[in-house]
Amino acid sequence: MTIARIASGGYDVVGRRELLAVGVTATEIRHRLAVKRLRLLYPGVYAVGSAPLSRLGRFHAAVLACGDGALLSHRSAAALHGLRPGAETYVEVTIPRIGSRRRRGIVVHGTRSLPLEEVADVHGVPCTSVARTLVDLATVINERQLARALEQSLILRTFDRVAVSATLQRANGRRGASALRLLVAQSTDAPTNVRSDFERRVLALVRKHGLPEPITNGLVCGHEVDFHWPEHRLVVEADGRETHDTPIAFERDRARDLDLELAGWHVLRISWRQLEYEPGRVLALLRARLYDSRSQ
Repeated sequence: MTIARIASGGYDVVGRRELLAVGVTATEIRHRLAVKRLRLLYPGVYAVGSAPLSRLGRFHAAVLACGDGALLSHRSAAALHGLRPGAETYVEVTIPRIGSRRRRGIVVHGTRSLPLEEVADVHGVPCTSVARTLVDLATVINERQLARALEQSLILRTFDRVAVSATLQRANGRRGASALRLLVAQSTDAPTNVRSDFERRVLALVRKHGLPEPITNGLVCGHEVDFHWPEHRLVVEADGRETHDTPIAFERDRARDLDLELAGWHVLRISWRQLEYEPGRVLALLRARLYDSRSQ
């Protein structure tokens, strides 16, 4: 049996223990390292051949390097689950014990609790479940990024409200748990139809302050609009420069606004700068339009 055939998961990564278990001796391992048929990645973990490792290979190698019970976790597990792009140069791994030595290129997280229901296997790589990954993410990324990861789990249909709630209950008191709990409470089990980070931020403002839920990217009078509240006859457009700051877009937007106003809708346009630097004024205007319209 060749070493290439037993390389873990088909990612050209193999552990010393795997080699010894199939009869490869320590002397043979040293010989293969010397002739570059094996390449040392971490103590006791080798790449087979000289080709660069794939991302999955890097993930598998890092988990092997951290020993029994280790799982890919945090941002790396989020990348594996498809919740985040995963551009980090390091790999994050969680081990079922507190305290460990640092490893080059690996961020090691220790935990006292790693129940079986929080363990998964994706493409042959042991990792934290989607629910545990979201809880772990809440400790290392900001609330906006966390909301996007949660939304992506809805899009991929990997979000499990019961599992996330149970994992949050076990994680009570951990940093970020309250933020994730609020995001979960505000979410539905269907993905939100938003198309940009700007739109996500507008929707987050609406939800954070308990305003009525809008319809996103729907049709009003034959025009697609960013947000609208039919009961209040209100349309809100999130005007990002990349799509609205051209002469053609300017004229198109004004023609659409005229159509909507003539049909009895009120149109509000919010700029990125207003949302970034004057969120209180944006919120006050939305409240005025939504709640004042009830008495009209």
